[in-house]
Amino acid sequence: MRGTRALLVASTGGHLEELVRLRGRIDPLPESVVWATFDTEQSRSLLRDEHVRHVSFVRPRGYLAALRVIPQALRILLAERIGVLVTTGAGVAIPFLALGRLLGIPCHYIESAARSQGPSVTGRVAMRLPGVRLYTQYEEWADGRWAYVGSLFDAYTLVGDEADPQPQPERDLDSVVVTLGTQNHYPFDRAVAAVAKVLPCLSTGRADVLWQVGSADTSALAIQAEDHLPADTMRRKIADADLVVAHAGVGSVLSAWDSGHCPVLLPRRASHREHVDDHQLLIARELDRRGLAVSRDPDDLRPEDLALARRRRVTSVRNPRPFALSA
Repeated sequence: MRGTRALLVASTGGHLEELVRLRGRIDPLPESVVWATFDTEQSRSLLRDEHVRHVSFVRPRGYLAALRVIPQALRILLAERIGVLVTTGAGVAIPFLALGRLLGIPCHYIESAARSQGPSVTGRVAMRLPGVRLYTQYEEWADGRWAYVGSLFDAYTLVGDEADPQPQPERDLDSVVVTLGTQNHYPFDRAVAAVAKVLPCLSTGRADVLWQVGSADTSALAIQAEDHLPADTMRRKIADADLVVAHAGVGSVLSAWDSGHCPVLLPRRASHREHVDDHQLLIARELDRRGLAVSRDPDDLRPEDLALARRRRVTSVRNPRPFALSA
């Protein structure tokens, strides 16, 4: 290899969360690793003990901002003596991949686990860069260009049987976490309104509800909401919760699974201007199919959906298959 280090590149949010989780399964990968991502509370928390190079923020489909990352990417690639580059996207990945190939560095692009039916915009751009190795996390659309060597979701499984023939009365909810991620530019008002309407139907008492709602407008609701919380704080709150309701972001899903929760997922929809596309709908459908989440459109959410998710438990799989990079 050209250098002695691996460069791991990802936008913050689900892309970074995926790469952090996949790191231990990626094979081969040098022990010496450098991270390139944005400077956010999430990245500072997840990568606290890592060697990190921060780059300028690139919002979803922020192509001009991605161009401004080029000088920073070049400095990192040259100064850190990078021998292999691995990225899970999004837009920040493109300048690194393009420059990495120009410098002769082996580059690997792992498409997000949210993309169950084909590549993202970033993935389609990566396809046009000669020599970039491409990986899908869904065997269904693997082909001669996109290799399938496993999925992030393979590391988790559903345990127990929620279909108890003689279910026992459930105690009241004491603690609930509602988390809608960090998409500042895309408020998710429908989700907040839906949960605020349905949640009281599941509890005769007064549950302690943490509302982390991003830029959603909660002024008409009798709730106390937070825009964002540090990743460590959110993980602690989720660990103590009886129920987790989230948008269908990979980071939120993984945090729920880490504490054994089967989350209720409310996917954002482009038609409601809640995201740039419907990739959250795809991930929610896949996880519902696996039994690892209960997926509902916010307008269709019912109390029984919350009760079903609460009965299920998720656990991690020991020694999931390695994520083998192509030579």
